[in-house]
Amino acid sequence: MAIDEIQKIEDTQIPKGRIDLVGIGRLGLRIGINLIQVHRGGPKVIGAFDGQKISASDIIFNMYGAKIGEYKTDFLKRLCRHDEDFRKIKSYNEYANNDNIDLINGDVVIIVIAGGNTIPTAAKIIKNAQKRGAKTISTAGIFGFGEENIEIKDISEFKDNPAVDELKKEGIVENHLIITTNKLIRDMEPVTPYVLDEVANKITKHALQLLHDKYD
Repeated sequence: MAIDEIQKIEDTQIPKGRIDLVGIGRLGLRIGINLIQVHRGGPKVIGAFDGQKISASDIIFNMYGAKIGEYKTDFLKRLCRHDEDFRKIKSYNEYANNDNIDLINGDVVIIVIAGGNTIPTAAKIIKNAQKRGAKTISTAGIFGFGEENIEIKDISEFKDNPAVDELKKEGIVENHLIITTNKLIRDMEPVTPYVLDEVANKITKHALQLLHDKYD
């Protein structure tokens, strides 16, 4: 292949579209860092939604140089040093709710919120995204010591996962990707950093594929 032909191909391999990350916790940060680093493609815009500030116990944030009291979304934006014409982070220092749900407008929406009953909020985000034709991914239990089989598949394919069943009760029955270890809080097992690494990598992979399918 001639050099000019290679250059033409390279010129088309630029960031396109938008991926939204709802929840910038330990998992969301890992996914965000993955997306920032994608070369020869990936999203042009990454929307980051979370109202929480960084504390001393947010170890992975502190490892990357975060400031205590800094908004998690602002920290992710600070990590992205690209020229904004190439790729940028849009930081929203607020939790997803009925008043701001329309700001979640990515081509792919990744929902990784945690703490309490997050199912109703996740369902609203998914329904709103699906109305626009966006693709959606969320978690349904990512506990475990590390020997678990991490599954990612359409919600319609899951059986006997209480977290998935609750989402189905909210009307999300198809065209939504779920990732899970099939270990829930009731199983009394920890959430480990190496499982989070693997989950983040799988979510990133599928999100990029969905974005690629739309634009390429």
